[in-house]
Amino acid sequence: MLSWKHEKDTTSKMYYFSSALTYLLGMVSSNMALQWINYPTQVVGKAAKPIPVLILGVILGKKVYPIRKYFFVLLIVIGVVLFMYKEQARMVVEESQGLGIGELLLFCSLTMDGLTGAVQERIKSESSPTAYSMMLNTNGWSTLILSVSVILTGECFKFVAFVNLYPEVLIWLTGLSLMGALGQLFIFFMVSEFGPLPCSVVTTTRKFFTVLASVIIFGNVLMLRQWIGAILVFSGLFLDIICRNGKSPAMKIANK
Repeated sequence: MLSWKHEKDTTSKMYYFSSALTYLLGMVSSNMALQWINYPTQVVGKAAKPIPVLILGVILGKKVYPIRKYFFVLLIVIGVVLFMYKEQARMVVEESQGLGIGELLLFCSLTMDGLTGAVQERIKSESSPTAYSMMLNTNGWSTLILSVSVILTGECFKFVAFVNLYPEVLIWLTGLSLMGALGQLFIFFMVSEFGPLPCSVVTTTRKFFTVLASVIIFGNVLMLRQWIGAILVFSGLFLDIICRNGKSPAMKIANK
């Protein structure tokens, strides 16, 4: 950001602070939920992320989506749930412990995801910052919030002690940070250019495409339910692309 000239970002700092805070709360709630619910339940719940993003984007972000958009997102979510649940169910050893708390945390996580999307939609509609500016400011506020949190909770001292025992972890953290930053460049670029809903669809289906590639490479056999899920996901994606980019001749003439 400092190496070349770019347009001044007029986005309110409160928007960036709100976006960073809701993002962090959503991530923390999701991770904490695993203490009370099993991983497949979390996968099923988080697969519904585009729905709160869409709903809160309409309510708070003042975004208008056509009815077909709701249908396409629903197809994708159902498909991911069908595909991922069976794939991850084998990994569960113990049943989830406790009732209510994990589900509540998962609901809070989804709500925070929706609020993050709504704030990003408001940012995009009011000031349209570049992807790099959005990434820099959001991560800046996230770093500040997390720094205060780890100091107040004392986790920073536990981290220092851990690194003293296992110094090689710094190499892995560096690699993870570089890959994470590179991935975020694409995510923030998508948010700034296309909005948070397409971004949430991509981040929701990323595990699906990862598992699908693994199936193709290693020759694993898919269950019938997983094939149905795959068909639903691709149907929702392709229908959304066709309806967004393709218009009937009558509509094109009317637009002209």
